[in-house]
Amino acid sequence: MIEILLQWMKTNCPGISKGYKISFLKTAFVFFFLFVQTISFAHSKDTLAASALHPLGRYAWTPEGNLELISSGVHFGFNFLGTECKIYTALSDPRAHSYLQYTIDGIYQKRIRISGNRFQPIVVGGLSKGTHTLWIYKATEAATGPIFIQKIAGGNIQTLKIPPKPLIEFIGNSITCGAAADPSDIPCGMGEYHDQHNAYMAYGPRLARALDVNFILSSVSGIGIYRNWNSLAPVMPQVYEKTDFQVNGVRNWDFKTYRPRIVSIALGTNDFSDGDHVQARLPFDSTVFVSGYIQFVKLVKSKYPQARIILLSSPMLNGAKREKLQNCLKAVKCNTDKAFPSSKPVALFFFEPMQARGCGGHPNVEDHAILARQLMPAFQKLL
Repeated sequence: MIEILLQWMKTNCPGISKGYKISFLKTAFVFFFLFVQTISFAHSKDTLAASALHPLGRYAWTPEGNLELISSGVHFGFNFLGTECKIYTALSDPRAHSYLQYTIDGIYQKRIRISGNRFQPIVVGGLSKGTHTLWIYKATEAATGPIFIQKIAGGNIQTLKIPPKPLIEFIGNSITCGAAADPSDIPCGMGEYHDQHNAYMAYGPRLARALDVNFILSSVSGIGIYRNWNSLAPVMPQVYEKTDFQVNGVRNWDFKTYRPRIVSIALGTNDFSDGDHVQARLPFDSTVFVSGYIQFVKLVKSKYPQARIILLSSPMLNGAKREKLQNCLKAVKCNTDKAFPSSKPVALFFFEPMQARGCGGHPNVEDHAILARQLMPAFQKLL
């Protein structure tokens, strides 16, 4: 190569001595080698930028290319070689905290507390030598705030695409979020509301794993169809189209991102709630509830025309309230089926009443396993 370049320089640069030409070319090759090494380092197999990840759930990308995890249970996966890896995370609020949770090689591990608004490495270590598969899940809901992922460091790290399986979207309230379900780290009544969130162990993700399908959670604690746990608004029909489920959110979710096979809607618990006994609470209005529910189902059908829709009752209601909710859901089904005669009919599922054992009257992780088992036959038929 040097002889070829010397011949070229002899023809085009006749005034320069041969010794100077050789010295110049050697220096040029050194700089070229260092440049190639720099490029190789920049594309190291030991660092994975967040932009290379394939998340499932509601998410967004920041201008810097970081991944913003928004909804409950939004998740992504990767493989790496070695005994540990590092996930660089941050929050938007320096005083806040949130939680991720993860599985290693298909086995659930634990929740990880995330704090501060500066990217810091979360170390997943103590593993055996070899290649490992890690899936990261957001344990908390959208209302808690986003968790940002900047990059992941690990040996020979490779991103994982979401497996091509049927998808179920679970729309609901705190129960669907897995809220107040896991006091294993912080006991009930201690800490903040989201300190007991565990989206991975909620009934929807449990059911999806049992059915070997994908899932996304579109859920907000305390929310209802026409009124919430202790307020009149914003209700699910007002926030569903917002990426972060905030009524004043500036980003609208792109519903072309996913095509769920089934959409499960579990709303009504909070509409029937007696409230916080501080704000005035009118008796439950079945007419307003049914009308609002029908309009919401139509909204969902406009986003996913081919999806099967199933309406779930509430395991938290008993007696007259349980019966009234079931009658309301039957009315919603009847009206929706008449409005869409060419579509497959809306399905219904009524939970058995449950004495919930989680915080604040919510199901705990064991209760969610019971709910998932109850749902299994109905969803198998829909699939």
